[in-house]
Amino acid sequence: MSSTHPVRIFGFSVGITIVALIAAYFYGGIEAFALCAILGVLEITLSFDNAVVNAQILERMSPFWQKIFLSVGIVIAVFGMRLVFPLVIVAVTAGLNPVESLTLALEQRPESDPTSYAAILNQAYPQIAAFGGMFLYMLFLDWMFTERDVHWLSWLERPLVKIGQLNRLSIVIAVVTLVVLSQTLADNPATVLVSGAFGLVTYLSVKGLGDLFEQAGGHGPNTLVKATGKAGFFLFLYLEVLDAAFSFDGVIGAFAVTTDPIIIALGLGVIGAFFVRSLTVYMVRKGTLDELIYLEHGAHWAIGALSIVLLMGIGFHVNEVVTGLIGVAFIGAAFTSSILHNRKKHRSDEDEEDHAGAMPMHDEAQAELIGQKASK
Repeated sequence: MSSTHPVRIFGFSVGITIVALIAAYFYGGIEAFALCAILGVLEITLSFDNAVVNAQILERMSPFWQKIFLSVGIVIAVFGMRLVFPLVIVAVTAGLNPVESLTLALEQRPESDPTSYAAILNQAYPQIAAFGGMFLYMLFLDWMFTERDVHWLSWLERPLVKIGQLNRLSIVIAVVTLVVLSQTLADNPATVLVSGAFGLVTYLSVKGLGDLFEQAGGHGPNTLVKATGKAGFFLFLYLEVLDAAFSFDGVIGAFAVTTDPIIIALGLGVIGAFFVRSLTVYMVRKGTLDELIYLEHGAHWAIGALSIVLLMGIGFHVNEVVTGLIGVAFIGAAFTSSILHNRKKHRSDEDEEDHAGAMPMHDEAQAELIGQKASK
């Protein structure tokens, strides 16, 4: 069985899903089983943009760092972001130690109780949204202003690329957006500004260091040489922060389904995160981004939409299902456009082949006519 066979790529994710569902059943019965399945399906369905962008970056990494992302990275995604991160946020916000935070989470008080785990985590949502929103917003702006050969929404993308020739425009727009939203939406503008600034600095630091070491190694993202050493490490770090930014909204939104941190970790983390990794690997090995040329565009427009929704979360929380459906709409539209483009190109190639094949027949007919005239 080849390394690109779907069973080989998704087999482990299917196996770990079965284990997670069994664990949920023994933990909380049929209700926990159902909630875990719902969270897993939501995470997989709404994370296609994450997988596409992951695949785009993973293609630039050496096999060693790809394996690190798929091994160490999955531990960070499952336990770090889906379990430890919410506990730390609640501990810091409520002034608790980690054990007290875990105890509070397991108590499963209703969200209407202001002392509950879910309520405390929701209180911290504006800061979380500012950090994650700014990170993703910068990713979107930098992509939007970068010159490229292929355009999907040409009527919009080409003018934006021309505007983006102004140096550091993405940073200026991001900072202005953060200041305006924090002053108009936030109950505590200073705290939101600091969180957003950390998101901006994190993006510039990790992305900048990765690009720096890639250039120092004598290769860039558009060459066949894969990032190794320090360049590979910073791309790995960049991917982990990117995955974290994608997961913020889902972790908070999961409380609409359940407040149990164990079920959230099993559904979002174990099932969702493993399938997103498998989908990323599938895209890299099958060359999906090369075959479906607009898929990357759809993913980045989806990121732009997600970043705006997160930043709006400074003042109010938009339902994550709505956010995810916007992302799915962009991915679906880009996928359809790519298929139509490939069919059109295929028909064009066939027409050229038919035309080329008909030419010798035409030449032979001319030669025969000339011969007939000569014989007369």
